[in-house]
Amino acid sequence: MNGSAPIQPGMLSGLWATARRDLLLAWKRPGDVLNPLFFFAMVCTLFPLAVGPSAEQLEFSGPGVLWVAALLATLLSLNSLFLGDFEDGSLDQLLVSAQPLPVLALGKTLAHWLTSGLPLVLVSPILAITYRMPWSVVPVMMLTLLLGTISLSLLGSIGAALTVGLHRGTALLSLLILPLAMPVLLLGANTVSLAAGNDIYTTGIWALGAYAVASLSLAPYATAAALRISNE
Repeated sequence: MNGSAPIQPGMLSGLWATARRDLLLAWKRPGDVLNPLFFFAMVCTLFPLAVGPSAEQLEFSGPGVLWVAALLATLLSLNSLFLGDFEDGSLDQLLVSAQPLPVLALGKTLAHWLTSGLPLVLVSPILAITYRMPWSVVPVMMLTLLLGTISLSLLGSIGAALTVGLHRGTALLSLLILPLAMPVLLLGANTVSLAAGNDIYTTGIWALGAYAVASLSLAPYATAAALRISNE
């Protein structure tokens, strides 16, 4: 044992420890988790009241409304991704940690998706009833939201890292992320619409999957670089 180098915990341990910490903090602050979910539910339920009860119109607009509401709800929760760490000094500890910063950033993004993206996916079948969506289409909608919210959380982590500590960072965050999120929104809504019309929709699923894989491969490194830039 004498003279041996200290054993560093594995990267997976660092990722899980970071995600677990954020999940415990979210458990202590349930409002941060429930606000995006309530926003998503309110937008999806109020829209049919505004446009009327026409079945054809609801079926036509349902996929787009659900996806726009999911995108806005995700953006609503992104500003706080690194803000708490910035305010209490934990962000400096992440930057000097022995663990790779992209791994720690991925852990925080995973916790964000589990508390913000996954609840939207789980509650979406209930809201689909409002738009008279066929039950055969609901699994397709859930799969597109699953892949899409993963991409949105990963892309959003880049913007959250760039705008951490900035005054009115929420508005700037939206401007940075919306151009990157538009392909996800269009692919998701169009895939669900094709499934509702009994058309071929598997291309959209594969495209969303490829987008999620690309985001997972690149976003943690971009987020780590953005955190270092913001801390200078």
